[in-house]
Amino acid sequence: MVEDKWWKDSVVYQIYPQSFKDSNGDGVGDFKGIIEKIPYLSELGIDVIWLNPIFESPLVDNGYDISDYTSILPQYGSMDDFKDLLDVAHASGIRIILDLVVNHTSNLHEWFLESQKSKDNPYSDYYIWKDPKEDGSAPNNWGSTFGGPAWEYVESRKQYYLHCFAKEQPDLNWENPALRQEIYNMIESWFEIGIDGFRMDVISLISKRQDYPDAPDDLAYTKSYYVGASNGPRVHEFLHEMNEQVLSKYNVMTVGETPNTNSEQALLYTNPERNELDMVFHFDHMHLDYGKYGKFSDIRYKMSDLRQVLSEWQEKLAKGWNSLYWSNHDQPRAVTRFGDEGKYRLESAKMLGTLFHMMKGTPYIFQGEELGMKNVPFESIDSYQDIETKYFYEEMKNQGESEDYIKRAIYLKSRDNARTPMPWNNQIGSGFSTGKPWIDYSPDNKYINVQENLSDDNSVFYHYQNLIKIRKNYPIVVHGDYKLINKDDSNVYSYIRELNDEILYVICNFSGEKINFQLEENVNAEVADLLLSNYQDSPLLFSGKLELRPYEALIYYKK
Repeated sequence: MVEDKWWKDSVVYQIYPQSFKDSNGDGVGDFKGIIEKIPYLSELGIDVIWLNPIFESPLVDNGYDISDYTSILPQYGSMDDFKDLLDVAHASGIRIILDLVVNHTSNLHEWFLESQKSKDNPYSDYYIWKDPKEDGSAPNNWGSTFGGPAWEYVESRKQYYLHCFAKEQPDLNWENPALRQEIYNMIESWFEIGIDGFRMDVISLISKRQDYPDAPDDLAYTKSYYVGASNGPRVHEFLHEMNEQVLSKYNVMTVGETPNTNSEQALLYTNPERNELDMVFHFDHMHLDYGKYGKFSDIRYKMSDLRQVLSEWQEKLAKGWNSLYWSNHDQPRAVTRFGDEGKYRLESAKMLGTLFHMMKGTPYIFQGEELGMKNVPFESIDSYQDIETKYFYEEMKNQGESEDYIKRAIYLKSRDNARTPMPWNNQIGSGFSTGKPWIDYSPDNKYINVQENLSDDNSVFYHYQNLIKIRKNYPIVVHGDYKLINKDDSNVYSYIRELNDEILYVICNFSGEKINFQLEENVNAEVADLLLSNYQDSPLLFSGKLELRPYEALIYYKK
């Protein structure tokens, strides 16, 4: 058993490969582009790169429909190019983890092409096939994430197959031990190449209830298949088996994406005594602004709800481990969603970074977050590429929603907000590509870009750099206990970290107004020194009282 817990001390930087840096002018990011920017990532101070899927794929869902787990998608480069990236990153002290998508494959995967032919071939049971009901309809009423039923009929088998996502993404049948062994062998082959771990896509869905129950009718705009597909009866058995056969033999990190999983269930995945995963991504804070159409709403979250959710996960996963994230390839930009993208964009972007990076867990930075990037103000719906956005655009139109509401909901929540090309400078092409990009640039690139950030000592980039330095220099950030303070304050989210006789105060104003802040009576107001602020003239000492400016974020330390 390998016991090194290097991932606890690490900061992860997520790269969406097709949008990071294009080296050959075809408008799509690639491995050589990432290699070119390794010095930039080293300057930021990150320890791990997480790459979204790089495997062969028809790109129905931007790479989350894999047609060959052992081949590289040519638009990113060759296997040799990937190995070069591994070597350059490792030489710079940066590890690389890949995206493992094993709940489903592409319908062009060799396994599915064979499986759909008949009921009696070697791959016939690699996917979830069910007979129609007596009237010929689907086996149950589950809907898919991207619209329509979660079942697709195939004439050659006279059966339906399950697809919780697009119909081109059939779900794998983890009940089949031969399939599981193929997956474990594939995982091992990537570890032998030299990667440092996996982010596991929707891993909480791999075990289905074998009675495939109908979902309640009121789940129209949530994931109706959750009733029988999330945190299923054998999910922990499967992950323990994976850990025993493969993961435990390598010094790697694993993070599972676990939709529809609460903090108590998450502890089952992450408790080290259970030998499953190192950490998980939860969604409780991502659901605080959901409405009639799920995430496609213009509802604004409440800070008190956010504080309650994040504190619960800090406390419940004390024996496990937390993933700390504001945004990723599936979520809008954090400063728009949780901060102020206008007057206080810089201050609120830094405040949000401060809140998470001082918590217990492993922080994840999504590319551009360290620049304070905001949602992209596309003028036309035609500029959006995302399959989910296009479905909900039509769905909301069919439901009679106004064009203004639809555009506002899509601006606030489309996954494409995170997928526009990384802005390296303010020139034509944003330093990303010399060709036409696969998705339009954000018009904000002219003032939000890497070049501008690196030339300004007060930029979001340098604030993130300082947060990472504090994490590396103060063990209390990694190992200290978390304690919420002033939990009834309607504007300020504050907490302390404690380790032996050390104490770290983290105070974040979520308001665009000045706020008088005073520690509650049961918290010791010991004089502490300022470690970092998102303003340049904050008080150097803290003894319990402060006047906070809009979105001010402060870290004080006492030894």
